[in-house]
Amino acid sequence: MSATPSAPKTNGKAIASLVLSILGIVGILPVLGPILGIILGNSARREIARNPQVETGEGIARAGVILGWVGLALELVALICILVIFGSAIGWALLGQR
Repeated sequence: MSATPSAPKTNGKAIASLVLSILGIVGILPVLGPILGIILGNSARREIARNPQVETGEGIARAGVILGWVGLALELVALICILVIFGSAIGWALLGQR
């Protein structure tokens, strides 16, 4: 009696990467979500590459990494906008006092 090979399973880090990156983009876990998404996604991609017969989820891991970078970029743009708005408001307030 021979053992039947089991089907490959989706890497858990790949799933976590995608979830964390999405949570970062929607604002539930700003900064931390995308950073962890990038780290876990890259780790998952390495694990999947080492054991492709055992684990799947390369696309999920790649999406987590990409969304992680997109989330960080969006947060950086938002931070710059906030600094410009508040800096302008402070500047106008100081100029108005003269």
